Amino acid sequence: MPDRDIREALGLRPVINVSGTMTGLGASIVVPEAIAAMTGILPQFVEINDLQRRISPVIARLTGAEAGFVTASCSAGISLAVAGTMTGNDLAAIERLPDATGLKNEVIIQMGHVVSYGAPVDQAIRIAGGKPVLVGQATSAYRYHIEGAINERTAAAIYVISHHVVQYGLVGLKEFAEACHAKGVPVIVDAASEYDLKLFLEQGADIVLYSGHKFLGGPTSGIVAGEKTLVRNAFLQNLGIGRGMKVGKESMLGVMAALIAWETRDHQGIRDREAGYLNLWRDTLDGRPGIKPVIEADPTGNPLDRLRVTIDPEEAHITAWDLADALACGTPPIIVRDHEVEHNYFYLDPCNLHPGQETIVANRLSEELTKARSSNEIIATPLHERNARRFASLLRWPD
Repeated sequence: MPDRDIREALGLRPVINVSGTMTGLGASIVVPEAIAAMTGILPQFVEINDLQRRISPVIARLTGAEAGFVTASCSAGISLAVAGTMTGNDLAAIERLPDATGLKNEVIIQMGHVVSYGAPVDQAIRIAGGKPVLVGQATSAYRYHIEGAINERTAAAIYVISHHVVQYGLVGLKEFAEACHAKGVPVIVDAASEYDLKLFLEQGADIVLYSGHKFLGGPTSGIVAGEKTLVRNAFLQNLGIGRGMKVGKESMLGVMAALIAWETRDHQGIRDREAGYLNLWRDTLDGRPGIKPVIEADPTGNPLDRLRVTIDPEEAHITAWDLADALACGTPPIIVRDHEVEHNYFYLDPCNLHPGQETIVANRLSEELTKARSSNEIIATPLHERNARRFASLLRWPD
């Protein structure tokens, strides 16, 4: 960390992130190699398309793809990849989008994959002029659903890898790709938060989209990787809808540096350090009334564990969401992973901590739980009021 925390000068809260690689918190700690590369290129001029050409072989080497490029975000990558399957290299069609008149524009996606990562997945399809075609049901899909949805208007199919999607009852990627390829439909995989950079192309994807700013530790960006012609057609969308999704020279070079650093990163050493944080938190919480701390593996197979903290409000004298809010409002603010908090648990994610912050988290947990336990009443804010406050704060912006 730098000697001086710039957040103080800006009047920003110095949050500690145990939520994970969340865009709303700034995603991840950018690796030193990326910071150095970005600092070096910022004062200089480059030919942007030539820089993209230099990055493509690096993306190809790390992912096993034929080609790749960098865009503004993984969400942007969805829109660009979909648009590319619709227009090909037709420059006039590229300029007309999102008007898809005369183009194939149907995009197949399993209903259980239509989730929100901060915005709806299907909106990223519609931005390109695509028409989402939902197959199966929220918790059930079969190959015949996919095959039955493909017709002469089908441009592509999207498969989402995420902890947000339904984790059972849906068609796996290999079978999904086989069904689509049998009818000539390319498969686009949204793997924004995934650690394995080669698995999804190996399992049949034609284009894979990765975040450059989550596990890679680069600047905010998205990586489009895959078959050369499909990547080229997606890249050409920068002449159309992609103009509003453009990425700067600093982000492009920062991603390139982060990818190169990924090859020599001590992945096991990082895992061991994170395991130490998890054990500290578990030991801190173990035996406290109404608290059950359990270390759990990542649901999509990333080499990452998290601590699931389940709370019995009757015993702990506080609900899971009220404890999450107390941690977030305290000093220092600690943001937990609370997307399933209505089930009386949240997670502590160890992947974005600076040295020493793990102890601060442990101390704050003890402090808030001791305070709640000493209360004569159970701290239980109605969950709908909490949600209402969240959206009210967004609607008030700017104050």
